[in-house]
This record gives sequence, structure tokens and C-alpha cells, in this order.
Amino acid sequence: MSQPLPDWASQMRDLFRSGSVSQFIIHGDIFDLVPYNTGQGMRHVSLGRFFDDVMFSRYDVVLRYDRGHGLRATRGGEEVARWITEQGGEGGALHTVREPAHAMEVIDRFLLRSLNLQMIAGSKDSRIAVVIDFSEFVVPRGDALQLGNAFAGNIIKALSWANDPAILQANIVTILITENLSDLNPAIVNNPHAAKLEIPLPDEKEMGLYVQSLAREELKELPEMCDVPVESLGRRLTGLSRIGAKRALSLAVKNKQRVTTSWLTRIKKDLIEKDCQDLLSFYESPYTLDNVAGHEAAKAWLRQDTLLLKRGALRALPMGYLIAGRIGTGKTYLVQCWAGELGVPCVVIKNFRDRWVGATESNLEKIFNVLRALGQVVVFVDEADQMAGKRQGSDMDGGLSGRVYAMLAKEMSETANRGKIIWVFATSRPDLLEVDLKRQGRLDVHIPLFPPQTPEERQALWLAMGKKLRIDLSSDDLPSIPEHVVLGGNEIEGILVRALREYEMADESGNNRRPMKDILAEMAQQIRPNAHQNQLEFMDMLAVRECTDHRFLPAVYATMTPEQVERRILELGRLM
Repeated sequence: MSQPLPDWASQMRDLFRSGSVSQFIIHGDIFDLVPYNTGQGMRHVSLGRFFDDVMFSRYDVVLRYDRGHGLRATRGGEEVARWITEQGGEGGALHTVREPAHAMEVIDRFLLRSLNLQMIAGSKDSRIAVVIDFSEFVVPRGDALQLGNAFAGNIIKALSWANDPAILQANIVTILITENLSDLNPAIVNNPHAAKLEIPLPDEKEMGLYVQSLAREELKELPEMCDVPVESLGRRLTGLSRIGAKRALSLAVKNKQRVTTSWLTRIKKDLIEKDCQDLLSFYESPYTLDNVAGHEAAKAWLRQDTLLLKRGALRALPMGYLIAGRIGTGKTYLVQCWAGELGVPCVVIKNFRDRWVGATESNLEKIFNVLRALGQVVVFVDEADQMAGKRQGSDMDGGLSGRVYAMLAKEMSETANRGKIIWVFATSRPDLLEVDLKRQGRLDVHIPLFPPQTPEERQALWLAMGKKLRIDLSSDDLPSIPEHVVLGGNEIEGILVRALREYEMADESGNNRRPMKDILAEMAQQIRPNAHQNQLEFMDMLAVRECTDHRFLPAVYATMTPEQVERRILELGRLM
């Protein structure tokens, strides 16, 4: 193993050589190609091939197992076949061992036999590796009592291989391979005698090297068909696996498709969303913050952070933002418009919760792996109070809410991701978010949004909503609304839609069509205040309480003391 190895493989080698660990749990980008330097250049092979040809090239026996292909010896097959024959089985019939319990029993007996032989004076000190692919189907997540005796036995055997001092002192290594740690039994994952090693998605530099090797060897036409320098393709393809990048570039080369910036953006988006099974979606916004009416202080802050991001001043950026405010204040729209100015990908986390045991945690783990690989990304979590879970969890969901909270909190507080993974949570009920999740170092900047407070803001919002609905409005067309009537963007949009309905009721010739100004004036007389004023004001006060900078607050709230805010929240809470 003299070849330069990937970091995770070097760590694995060093741990095993030190005699501290003999069992490794390999997770992450396991279905990708693994690079290694042969001394004559880089090669990229599958993980299984990498273990056989590189990590265990000098081993006497390498046993591999998965439920689909059964048990097989990729090295030392004759020795294993002789042993099976001695045990009364058919020589070479190893592949017929398919059921997990049977396979684990055969492996366990073979390891015990090897340990016994090593204890005999003068016997050969055999080097043995056991590799279990798709180990989540062998030692799955779940309570041992619910899994049944067979799976419980598998868990015990895997634990004993990691914990047995005799195996630790012998040249025996066991490998469990899974895409997501969350799919494995917690007893296996949390075993202190097993090392967990993640294979990350390739970063910008690694992807760049791989793409350049493709251009030299397999896709020699690529440089001619590329409108962007081949050297910059690595940055544009981060977030994909090497196989995903090869698939995309091969698709272009084989179909004579020009590799343009727009094509790269589209294909990367499609492949990542497909690989994530639609757990993530990319925001491709045609808007900028210029499209947002009002919220001047919030827009100014976000634009300053955009400038810092483009300058690379990552230390000065917050880890995340909390955007709070009553329904209809444009929280989602503000983020969508900001995404149009950022210059980095903006992704939306969709519903990652699943009814199957362990599937939700597995989905989150998959999402985090992609986010880390993207380099720089803004992550938007809408309706965050519903998505983020609770510290204490709940008996109703088997503690799932608590596990989701713990995973999110851990990922969001990773300071190495400052300026790389920027979290944006939006909610009208920030009181339902755990305090720890909202703290500085996770969601540093809390931006409250409110309905328009001044005549100028109200007019700007009416015109913005009219533009959104493609209604040709001027300030003279706007109705006169009493100042005590507070309208949010959603309510103004509703009024305009009703006005459009009246406008379009004219006959086909349009002869009896009324001017929009008259229709809006009539609609204004019919406005009924929202029936849930207490709830809406309650959301306003919660946003005031969460605010981290007075510049975000309208004058009516800026003068309120924290005690006054709390008192009003309690009063409204009793009224609801």
C-alpha cells in the first residue's frame, strides 16, 4: 500500500497499523469511483475494486458479502473452499450462502478457525479481510427485540468482531459499508471499538483533477465542445459524484451538445435533485431584491452580506438567518429574491420526514453530504417550526423529533461551514423553534418582517402586487384604505384577484368593461378585516421579540421595551 491514498483510506490504514481498531464503518459516497495514485498516474476504480487491488492486495483471504450476491472470496478462494469441504460442505459452494444469518455464521466460524490456527506454534499468521456491502440489510436499525433473533445474532457477531482482543491483535479487519450511518443499528454505529470513516463527495480540487483526467483519456473531445475552460469545470460540478460528473459530460460529448454555463447549471441541478430523491430543490430565481416592496432595512442587510460573500470575507458572515413575521409578509418571497442576487446556489430542503424507521435520519444525512460538497450554498428551510424537530422529542413519534433536532443542531453549529453553508429559516411562529436552534452561532441574524406601516410602503406593496399579477396600475388607481386596516401582501393580492375577476366579467367585446380604478374603489368599501387579528398581532410580537437589530423594527415597535413585548405576547396568548 505504498500508493498515495485518499484521506479516509490513509486514516483507515494508520488506525489499523496502530493496533487500536480492527473494524471500520465506511459511509458516505460509497457508490462513487475512488482515486489513487499508482506512481504512474491516477486511477479511478470502484470501492470494491479499491479494497481488493489496493488496501488488501497483500492479504491472504478477502471475504465479501451482500444479500444480493451472497458470500464470496475475492482473494484466497482455494483456502476457503478447502475449509468448507472439511466442514462437510461442497467445495467452492461459497456463493450459495446468501441469507445474512447464515453468511454471518460462516464468516464467524472462519475467523474463529483462523484465530485457532494462529495460536498453534509455527502456524501461518494469515491476513484476513471481511467486507460486508449494504450492511444496513445485515445489521439494520431497530430495537433488537423487534428485529428478531436472526438480526440480533448478526448484531452480536459484528460487535464481537470489533470488541474481541484476539481479533484486534491478529491481522484480521472487518469492514461494514453503508451509504448512511443512520441506516445501521445504533449499537454498531456507537460502538467505541469501531472507527467510522466518511467518504465525502469530491471537492472542487478533486473534481477538477478528475474532469481533466476524463478530458485526457475517455472524453478527448470534451475540450473542443466546452464553452468554459476545462480547468473550471471542477468548480461548476461540485456537489456531484465523479460518476455523476462523468455521466453528465458523457451525455454532452456523445450527443454533440455544447457544454455551456447554462447547460452545466441545468444538468447539475437535475442530477443532484435526482440523486437526493427530490429531498432538495434548487431555487432559480428571476427576481432580485429590487422586486421586494418595503423591508428596506432587511434588504440593505442582505445586500451587504451578499457583497461580503462575493469578496470572500467569510469570517464576517453569519452562520444563518431567522426570518420571522406574520403570514403574508413575504418571508419566502424575500429569500427567493435574495437568491437572484447571491451568485451561489440556493437550495430548499423539502419534506425529508418518512414513516419508515431510520429513513428520516438517512434522508437528512444524505442532504448534509450534498450541502457540504456544494462548496458555497444557501439553504432555505420554510415553515421551519414544522421541520426542525424538538429537543425532547415525543413518545408519539418514537423520539424522531428529538433526533431530527439533534442532527440539525450539530450540522448548523459547525463553524468550519461559516460562509459555506448559510442557513435561512422562515417561520411565522418562531416561539415553536427550540431556543438552542435560534442562538448565535446557528441563526445569528433574526430579521422580522411586518405589513406595510406607512402610506408610502402601502402604495409600494399595492404596485408590486399589481406588477406580479400583470395589472397595469398607477398610484392614481389605488383605492383609499383606512389606516386602521392592516393589509399584508397576501391580502392585497386577494383583493387584486377579485378585482381582476370583476374586470374580466365584461363581454368579449369589452364594451361594458369598467375601469380598474373604479373596481378597486368598490372593492375597498367591501374589505372586511381579517377575522384572526389576535393571532396575526401575536405573530407580529413574536417577530419583535426575536429581532436582533433595532434597525429592522418599525417605529411603533422600536420604542417598546422587552418587558412590554413579553406582556403583550402573554395578553394575546390568553385571547387566542
